[in-house]
Amino acid sequence: MYSIVKRFFDIVFSLIALIILLPLFIPIIILLLLTGEHEVFFRQNRVGFHNEIFRIWKFATMLKNSPNMGSGDVTTRNDPRVTKMGQFLRISKLNELPQLINILTGDMSFVGPRPLMKAGFDRYSDEMKEKVYQAKPGLTGIGSIVFRDEELIITKSTLPPHECYRQVILPYKGAVEVWYQKHVSFYTDCMILFLTGWYIIFSNSKLVYKVFPSLPRRSF
Repeated sequence: MYSIVKRFFDIVFSLIALIILLPLFIPIIILLLLTGEHEVFFRQNRVGFHNEIFRIWKFATMLKNSPNMGSGDVTTRNDPRVTKMGQFLRISKLNELPQLINILTGDMSFVGPRPLMKAGFDRYSDEMKEKVYQAKPGLTGIGSIVFRDEELIITKSTLPPHECYRQVILPYKGAVEVWYQKHVSFYTDCMILFLTGWYIIFSNSKLVYKVFPSLPRRSF
């Protein structure tokens, strides 16, 4: 029943948000057309609900050939593949807003596990692959909150970027996404939306563990 209600709210609020944010989209589109590689939108295959592939929408923040450059699908802090305009969009999270289109069309929800590229998804164990996307991927989620500093973790690690992602980040990321699916409710989703905004302002806060005491804690 909750999934039906959630889909209704996804449709209504994504449509409202797209209309309200249109005045913000226009200057972003103009600036992207005038800077970097003059690309506005970034479309890419991602793993979604029940492991089905869909095309995600984002504002372009990286060089066109970035998946075949440097650290591939893993992004580090101050990554040279990110354009100057892209740095602002990524820090402010404005680059994610076109995913409202994915929410409206049903590929995503406002809250859920973040959709990974196939290369990243394939690093999960077979057991985890069966569990992570039993819920629709989200514009935000518990993984987005806990790993808001993912790029910094990878950059500071003594391990190569892909090894840090596979050995350190991915096991815990999978655990928190499975936790979400076990605790999914209207309250959980509302608190995740609130915490997403909270952490944009208070990035070093530990509030998520007070709101969700049963959430697996990070050991790194």
